[in-house]
Amino acid sequence: MSAVTIKKVTTRKDLKRFIRFNYELYKDSPYAVPDFLEDTLNTFDPRKNAAFDFCEADFFLALREGRIVGRVAAIINHKANRTWGTNNARFGWIDFIDDEEVSRALMQAVEQWGREHGCDKVVGPLGFTDMDPEGMLTGGYDQLSTMSTTYNYPYYPRHMEQMGYEKEVDWVERKIMVPDKEHPAHMDKYFRVAELSAKRYGLHVRKFKSVREIKRGGYAQKIFNVVNRAYAPLYGYSEMNERQIDQYVSTYLPLIDLRFVTVVEDSRGEVIAIGIGMPSLSRALQKAHGRLFPLGWWHLLKALFFHHSDIIDLLLVAVLPEWQNKGVNAMLFADLIPVSQQMGFRFGETHPQLETNEKSQGQWAYLDAEVHKRRRCYRKALQPQNTDGQ
Repeated sequence: MSAVTIKKVTTRKDLKRFIRFNYELYKDSPYAVPDFLEDTLNTFDPRKNAAFDFCEADFFLALREGRIVGRVAAIINHKANRTWGTNNARFGWIDFIDDEEVSRALMQAVEQWGREHGCDKVVGPLGFTDMDPEGMLTGGYDQLSTMSTTYNYPYYPRHMEQMGYEKEVDWVERKIMVPDKEHPAHMDKYFRVAELSAKRYGLHVRKFKSVREIKRGGYAQKIFNVVNRAYAPLYGYSEMNERQIDQYVSTYLPLIDLRFVTVVEDSRGEVIAIGIGMPSLSRALQKAHGRLFPLGWWHLLKALFFHHSDIIDLLLVAVLPEWQNKGVNAMLFADLIPVSQQMGFRFGETHPQLETNEKSQGQWAYLDAEVHKRRRCYRKALQPQNTDGQ
């Protein structure tokens, strides 16, 4: 068998090949959900992705006899390193065939890149920021993936461990059953706590009738300000800047069903908590084969506005630190649960949550919920590069 060679991506053609390798590797998987080629090209474009204001990255392909057999991105988030006092290189968007020579060549390329950039540790899989997919699946291989996460085959973690990578942090994802006769829940507790919190602290829920209302009231910025403050203590988080927020708003706001946007305000009208969900696009993305054109957009529109999935993705749930443990989460769910019931959703999928985040884990206590996926961020210390004469 011929040797594996590593090629740095330098052209748009190679970048497209980098992106499409994931689709080719998982095209027969019923659980993997492909990214749109067009969206991922924008993510990797410094002119279009505001994260490049404080990140740098290179992309590598593993080739054997001219055929792509693996890929990986090497990233430094300088803002996160400054925030957390670290000097890490990240790896992300990693995929490879079940061949240790391939996975080792990819990670050696990242490690060498990290040394050349003065880093002392490699961590991942991580993206540019927390808004990108993070973590390698270590459990739940028979579960459908989501739009905001990645799927990988069971052999991936074994490869990482054989290369000396160890656990950095773990995340869990939950399947939350929408309450019905088959899946009873203590919904009354959410409603009772929500009512008590609203009266005690002078809080109220705000709903929106149009995207224009959100824009005119500056609510997009207010929502992401809550996310920045609520997520600040979480592993590796780097605060979103104004350009990033504008980018996410322009990309996702047109897709959001406003019935699943819930905002809690205090007595002064200040936003203190947000909950945002949307119908799952996983099956639509599979049918689109990872391309928006020529017909991918139609599958997307059908899933959003005509024949939606019976799964709701819980994209963002955030409460300002000073308002946590005061029943504010109950106000969010007391609003979102009835809407989910009325629209016929069967269950919700949570965003990955740190296994150590007890506050986040505890908010599902009154619902029929189960951890159905686990994912891991790995780490490995970088040894100083050997030089002649040492």
